[in-house]
Amino acid sequence: MVGVCDNCGNNYDKTFVIRLKNKEFLFDCFECAIHKLAPVCTHCNSKIIGHSIEIDNMTYCCNHCANQEKAHRKSFSNNLPLQFTF
Repeated sequence: MVGVCDNCGNNYDKTFVIRLKNKEFLFDCFECAIHKLAPVCTHCNSKIIGHSIEIDNMTYCCNHCANQEKAHRKSFSNNLPLQFTF
């Protein structure tokens, strides 16, 4: 399949399709797919390419970031609805 990568615009003969939430994306490599589609950690802004932690509709790359965000939010408010249990 010849196509143009949705991320970088490269015209490549070995592109592949990823379907996500009823949309199709065409990529020339996994790096472009990750850059375009991977979720971002709420705390450190890293692209999450493995398992993530989701708490109160926020996504974290690891327990450390989830706990750091909890501590950061707690310093601004003592009435947080967030519950972190690991």
